[in-house]
Amino acid sequence: MSLLSRIMGRGASVPVVERAEPVISASATEVDVPETGTAHSAGWVHDVGWGGRSRVKTLPHVTPTSAQRHATVFSCCNVIAGDLSKVPLNVYQTHSDGRESEVRQHPASYLLNFESSPGVPSIVARYMLAYAFALRGVSYAYAPRDGAGELELIETIPQHGVSILRNGRARFYDFTDGAEINRRVPGRSMVHMRYMAEDGWTGRSPIEVAFESMGLAMAGQEAAARAASGVTMKAVVKMEDRYENDEDYRRNQRRIKEALMNPDIEGFPILGKDDDISTLDLKASDIELLASRRLDREQIASMWRVPPTKLQILEYGVKANSEQAAIDYLTDCLYHWGSQVEDQLSLSILTEEERRAGLFLRHDFDSLLRATTKERYEALAKGTGGPFITPNEARFREGLPPTAGGDILNPAPNMTRKEGSGAEPKGDDA
Repeated sequence: MSLLSRIMGRGASVPVVERAEPVISASATEVDVPETGTAHSAGWVHDVGWGGRSRVKTLPHVTPTSAQRHATVFSCCNVIAGDLSKVPLNVYQTHSDGRESEVRQHPASYLLNFESSPGVPSIVARYMLAYAFALRGVSYAYAPRDGAGELELIETIPQHGVSILRNGRARFYDFTDGAEINRRVPGRSMVHMRYMAEDGWTGRSPIEVAFESMGLAMAGQEAAARAASGVTMKAVVKMEDRYENDEDYRRNQRRIKEALMNPDIEGFPILGKDDDISTLDLKASDIELLASRRLDREQIASMWRVPPTKLQILEYGVKANSEQAAIDYLTDCLYHWGSQVEDQLSLSILTEEERRAGLFLRHDFDSLLRATTKERYEALAKGTGGPFITPNEARFREGLPPTAGGDILNPAPNMTRKEGSGAEPKGDDA
């Protein structure tokens, strides 16, 4: 009889949660999951990452959860995830002649831009995936298909609750879905995005790679918090030796220590005539606290490729106008993160047959660089008088209905339109 049976009583039954899929009987081995959410087989050795620590043992051990307490870390991940989720992520197809067209009726188009799973807006799911991807270096979503192979939903799941099982090159995933059902599914039913994966599968976060720099930043933040709260962490206390017994001496010792280290105590410790306190903490000016905090912000921003202006770091001014700064942010940061999200989502939610037919995913970043009304109208006027686009095409871009005769290209400024035969030259040759 098992120990559990003896404790609960003979014949007592233990409820078992039924899986939605049968347990895989291959040689896959279930493994532990570190905080990154990525599992590794037994015996896997990390050269860098959560398994390694700084040689300075007093530096805080940084994890994605603790790193979010640093405002710059949260801002970088929030900016990347927010901008990637607020623009459309459309399905396109490349034709044999090289022309690209949007595929509007594909199931993935609806799931990625309107409702990813029952009751969950797509922007919520895409934000979560991109945020976890930037912060942890790995993110997961459940993407099952029906009997006809059609994509049913893209469901967000707890990122820390996924276990990976490996059988050769095949991967299987254990997790709990939105209906609180324990599932074990093959890789074709999962979205598994990973960043800086040396082996193609093991995602790594910028925090994991630069963990020592992040440790310094977190230590600086803790020092700033102590300085702001007025708590002295290190001090020497000299107490007078005029107590009736040892208990009174120890009671006064505890009172002074509590007054120095407890941030909830207001006021100052009351000392005796011969008592003295000498703090060992450095002043904020001595450790150049503000300068180190600025350096931390810049280093963290560079880890995620986010320009300082996007984080409102404007001490050094802006070298270009706002339009050029937006272009730099798009080319240096968003393209870097967005292209990886596009390719990895395409691999997960598009079938191999669809990918071979030329289907792919692409963010519509034009909405981020939308010009002013004056600039748009000037560009459209030049385009319609080029000739480049028809008046109705220009009206369509602005969300206006077509007009009669608007499907005919206007001639160039030195040309006149001849109804029925296109354009002909002006002047004596007309």
